[in-house]
Amino acid sequence: MIIFDPIQVEVWRHLLASIAEEMGGALERTAYSPNIKERLDHSCALFNERGELLAQAAHIPVHLGAMPLMLRALKDAVAWSPGLMILCNDPRVGGTHLPDLTLVAPVYEGSGEHASGSDEERLLLGFVASRAHHADIGGLSPGSLPLSKELFHEGLILPPMTLVKNGIVQEEVVALVCANSRTPAERRGDLSAQIAANETGIARFRELVEKSGLSEFKKRTSESIAYAESAIREMIAALPPGVYAATDFLDDDGAGNRDIPIRVSVTITKREDMSARSIPEAPAIRFDFTGSSPQVRGSLNATEAITRSACCYIIRCLVEEEMPTNEGCFTPIEVIAPEGSIVNAKFPAAVAGGNVETSQRIVDTLLKAFAQILPDRIPAMSQGTMNNLTIGGFDPIRTRPFAYYETVGGGAGASRESAGASAIHTHMTNTRNTPIESFESHYPMRVLEYSIAEGTGGQGANCGGDGLIRKIELLAEAHVTLLTERRIHAPPGISGGEDGIPGDNSLTIAGETVSLPGKWSGECPAGAILTIRTPGGGGWGKAES
Repeated sequence: MIIFDPIQVEVWRHLLASIAEEMGGALERTAYSPNIKERLDHSCALFNERGELLAQAAHIPVHLGAMPLMLRALKDAVAWSPGLMILCNDPRVGGTHLPDLTLVAPVYEGSGEHASGSDEERLLLGFVASRAHHADIGGLSPGSLPLSKELFHEGLILPPMTLVKNGIVQEEVVALVCANSRTPAERRGDLSAQIAANETGIARFRELVEKSGLSEFKKRTSESIAYAESAIREMIAALPPGVYAATDFLDDDGAGNRDIPIRVSVTITKREDMSARSIPEAPAIRFDFTGSSPQVRGSLNATEAITRSACCYIIRCLVEEEMPTNEGCFTPIEVIAPEGSIVNAKFPAAVAGGNVETSQRIVDTLLKAFAQILPDRIPAMSQGTMNNLTIGGFDPIRTRPFAYYETVGGGAGASRESAGASAIHTHMTNTRNTPIESFESHYPMRVLEYSIAEGTGGQGANCGGDGLIRKIELLAEAHVTLLTERRIHAPPGISGGEDGIPGDNSLTIAGETVSLPGKWSGECPAGAILTIRTPGGGGWGKAES
């Protein structure tokens, strides 16, 4: 049995996480687009020299298992050197969907203003990475979340490219990104913000090593990883062994496929001792998605990185104590995601909605499975969608193009302890909303209503949270795209609780209102009013009569 120093584990958990959090703060303060600076649609992380995750700030859960996959792919494929930063969004190397641009930088001992010795003599300490959702990266429609049928419809694909070399920004790469975006000024500003975030991370990482000493740094970070793995294994060891299967369905892919199944089999094997010491690197739990739908024509296909993130998220949530979020969280977990399926699509499948919608349904399916294992702890399903809305065109008021992207909150599922929260982002998203003041000052649109959709949460001993109503008036002609779910299949209640009410989309033009499907894209005139009512969460337990 490994003996941990609990004080040092906790101190180092905060030391490492604070660097990632400070990177996020730098990104938020310097970003240009409201999606990053207001909605905080980004994540930042630290890795050791082997590419193992040391810390990830509490930003976006869907990035939890995705950035480690990208580091694994890039670590040995790039000739790293001081002053280098690599930009990538390719789903084949750990990307999620194309708007998420990841910038990775190495951290070297003694690199910086007062460095001495050649690049070859400097010791690689680790890596920092920032991932940010850029509001437009090209593609069929503004916002780069189109109703696509292949990856090439979704925008600019960036294999690993050098954005910064020897500390100098490579302007031709910036120009490439900007030339493929409808809002080039935003892209330039947001890329600069990611560079600033990485520079902040590099400085703080190096300061921590210099202050603690390299030997102590390696000892404590290795201890932190081992502790996280031990905590995960202990939690899994307490679960009843067996095989627990569940199925849930996506509404449709926007290209003709409906009732798309996601199936999972969760296997927990009884072990005498699941500690990292006795069974090094052996998985303690298996998630097998065999039987899930083949990849579909529309954009709901998820990459392997997304599926792994959802599995890691569920396991991380089940550990009740505060613990580090690092590489140790992943070691006990085995994920089987058949290639060519909706949970591990093959290139060039469309994946824009996999990151934002299928990730949520994977979580719902996993919750259904774990409800059989821990019926008193697992909540009802939350809204199960991010309600993606993109609007773009030319702004005649500010005489510039615009591209707006937002995910809209909804109802959280109720639990045994309490009712579900209303009007909140849940599970794989952790963003804020765009404040109305910022929204109306940045875009040619007006918010007519922003309210709680009363009564949309499922009834029960504890009721599900209510969804939202967001009503937007266009002040200029624009292209609107909706990529939403839970408009057909309601968020399920649990333990006798009732289902939440599905969401609804509608469009009003010249006084005539029409209902819109969950996936819709089209041109709208100035004066059009778009109304989105998001789903409520499921209820928990049978309501008293």
